[in-house]
Formats: sequence, structure tokens, C-alpha cells
Amino acid sequence: MSKNSKITYLILTTVFFIIFNLYLTDIILKSGYLLTENPVFDIIFLKNTGAAFNIFDGYKVFLIIFAFAAFLLLIFYALKHIKKFSGFELFFTSLLLSGIFNNMSERIIFGFVRDYIKLNFINFPVFNISDIFINIGVFGLIFMIIKKNYFKRENN
Repeated sequence: MSKNSKITYLILTTVFFIIFNLYLTDIILKSGYLLTENPVFDIIFLKNTGAAFNIFDGYKVFLIIFAFAAFLLLIFYALKHIKKFSGFELFFTSLLLSGIFNNMSERIIFGFVRDYIKLNFINFPVFNISDIFINIGVFGLIFMIIKKNYFKRENN
């Protein structure tokens, strides 16, 4: 893949995941299925004014600045090193970027993040699709970094 096609892929997948997340969140929260119980998960509505596990509750400006800085740093890093990125790394980076962007924009627009997925089989905080994207993006990138370093060591 050329540098320009990688940049295009990163932009298009990030925009797609942002729109997909916004659309799905809107459908879930506007549907009448709130508080529906099943063995796996419930859809409930929770205003999260903090970050993961509600840490930094009430520090909205700090969380917005932190998310904006992380978003920009990730973009700059990806663009600077895009020639080295594989398709999977670009995919995971776009998931991470879209999750950060959507949580940050909700914090700016609403003053909180809309969480709505509650797992019933484990005691775990309520979360949203952006959180899923962030976690998949982070774990995917960690896996790709470990895999690259392992094969680099194997070839030396």
C-alpha cells in the first residue's frame, strides 16, 4: 500500500467508525429497549462525568484536554510513521481514534459520556461503543507491536 492510500484508508475508516458509533448509539438510546433484561447484558442509560470506572469524576475540562491531546498525538504519530504501518495497525489506530473522538465530543456536547451497556454475567462498569473501540484499538495495537518485535527478534 502506498503512503497516500494508507492515509486515505486511515481517514476513511476513522470517519466510518465515528459515524457508525454515533448512528448505533442514537438508535440504542432512542429505542424503547432500555432496561431490557437478558442473561448477557442490559441496555441502560448512565451519565458518566468521569473516565474509565468513573475516575476523574467532575474533571470534564481535564478529560477533554487529555482526549484532544491523545487524539492529536496519535494522528501525528500515525502520519509520521505511516509507511511502517500495516493494514491491521491502521485499522486498530482508526478504532482508537474514533473511540477517543466520540467520547471527547460527547463530553463537549453533553457534559458527560453516554454509557449504556451493562454486562449481567460479571460485575463491570457500564460502558459504550466508544469504549469498545478504544479497548479493541489499544489491545490490537499492543498485539501488533509485540508480534512485530517478536518476529524482528526471531529474524536476527
